[in-house]
Amino acid sequence: MTTFALVGAGPGLGLATARRFGAAGHTVALIARDAGKLDGLTADLARDGIQARGYPADVLDIESLTAALYAAAADLGPVEILQYSPVPQAHFMKPVLDTGADDLDAPLAFSVKGPAAAVNVVLPGMRELGRGTLLFVNGSSAVRPNPKVAGTSIAFAAESAYARMLHDTLGPENIHAAQLIIPGAIRPDGGPSSPDVLAERLYDMHTTRDGFCHYAEPLPD
Repeated sequence: MTTFALVGAGPGLGLATARRFGAAGHTVALIARDAGKLDGLTADLARDGIQARGYPADVLDIESLTAALYAAAADLGPVEILQYSPVPQAHFMKPVLDTGADDLDAPLAFSVKGPAAAVNVVLPGMRELGRGTLLFVNGSSAVRPNPKVAGTSIAFAAESAYARMLHDTLGPENIHAAQLIIPGAIRPDGGPSSPDVLAERLYDMHTTRDGFCHYAEPLPD
């Protein structure tokens, strides 16, 4: 049995994707800062017959993030699918002219150092399996810079570049890296940006392995 590891577990998209990959037979490792929230999510999944465990960690604390992923693989089985989708923090959202050099430290750690650390933990296990999937979830500022949210625009663009290099480099090893862009808010209305629909989309990206960048909905004009 292999593991679906979710960095940025929460009650919306995170729970929906955990449920979808768990229903497909994967054990589920949930990683987020709030241990109490993780307990609630694992209980929800257990009611659906899905084996899941929570691992408290902060993506801005590389040591805690890597320790969580190592523990998950040891407890649940090798990580075949990694989803990196934590929600950016509010203070990343300053306008560009209010953003100084120091203001970029946390967004870049969140969106570049965190993914790089996570990938480097799970990659050896994927290579042993002979397969793997790396899923990155971002907002529209990853592909269309928004001067109102400079921190995420810069950091998401860097994350996109990193993920694209992984896609190009690891494809020959049967390790697929892909990005899902969600242009607006996640909405619990059954539409294309609702949690269940997005979870199905991410599962399809894992199974079909078709291309790098995918859009939940077209970017607005």
